[in-house]
Amino acid sequence: MKNTAFTKYHIELGARMAPFAGYNMPIEYTGINDEHITVREKVGVFDVSHMGEIWVKGPKALDFLQTVTSNDVSALFDGKVQYSCFPNDKGGIVDDLLVYRINEETYLLVVNAANIEKDWNWLCKQGEKFGLTPGKELYNASDEFAQLAVQGPLALKAMQKLTSENVVDMEYYTFKKIPFAGIKEVIFSTTGYTGAGGCEIYCANEDADKLWKAVFEAGAEFGIKPIGLGARDTLRLESGFCLYGNDINDTTSAIEAGLGWITKFVPGKNFISRDIWEKHKTEGTERRLKGFVMIDRGIPRQHYLIYDADGNEIGEVTSGTMSPISKRGIGMGYVKKGFWKEGTEIFIGIRDKKLKAKIVKPPFHLAEV
Repeated sequence: MKNTAFTKYHIELGARMAPFAGYNMPIEYTGINDEHITVREKVGVFDVSHMGEIWVKGPKALDFLQTVTSNDVSALFDGKVQYSCFPNDKGGIVDDLLVYRINEETYLLVVNAANIEKDWNWLCKQGEKFGLTPGKELYNASDEFAQLAVQGPLALKAMQKLTSENVVDMEYYTFKKIPFAGIKEVIFSTTGYTGAGGCEIYCANEDADKLWKAVFEAGAEFGIKPIGLGARDTLRLESGFCLYGNDINDTTSAIEAGLGWITKFVPGKNFISRDIWEKHKTEGTERRLKGFVMIDRGIPRQHYLIYDADGNEIGEVTSGTMSPISKRGIGMGYVKKGFWKEGTEIFIGIRDKKLKAKIVKPPFHLAEV
């Protein structure tokens, strides 16, 4: 099991540790609800060094990425980040990812920790068709980066103390290479997985100690706290963000998952599985990933069945929890056509009961019931 450059700090702080994607990771410190509310109201710090980073370089980088990702990479400019996914050749999803455009021939892909090896092998296989060489034009730098996600409404204000570059006014999904916290250069991006605002900061492993200490010193006046993966999951679910392995996988299409907005059928972009996904868009699908809020008291969990008012099975829960903000059960799941409209009543099979819920749009913790 691997450690990140920050593992020693988690242990010193008394975090509950557990294996995750091959890493020894903090699940919670003071409790998921407390940590969750800290991020929604103030500022919290996640160690996300387990995420994967893969460089794609050279004159064929753009053509390659237009083939292996669903979003339109040609729309990016230097300093812009894009959410996307890797379609597989059967109409499913290899992984979802972020694409950073450094320049017209240099891109950084940030992928899910559990899928690093899978994604790397997939990219190497597809790269052969473009003459991209692993270790050269394709480079897996996942073990070289340390990364902190500093999230919450006060995050950028706190981090501004650590650089002379303007970061508080950065647009969502942009990045800069800047001197930060006494480190010569970091990648500072206004991205995140919480829906609470903030940034993600990438540095070399050897600069990790300096980054950790500076971030917590700068955030002390704003009530900064370390946050575990437990609250990361409740935060992303409240915001309606997909989790690979739960809400999307090798058998789900981007259109079924409601990710049509990152699937661009532009001229000349012949991405893998384009024909299948284009058919899904034009002809529709039989199921769609939808969010819901419980009306009856109950906590939905992955694989719980979804029913209509007559007791007919119409779907399955992919993610579910109790919202620490609204104190209601919330979740997402694939449901059959005819039950997608906002406000539609559905029923979740919890133990021996069918409990009432309704379809809502994210963020789920702010939905009216």
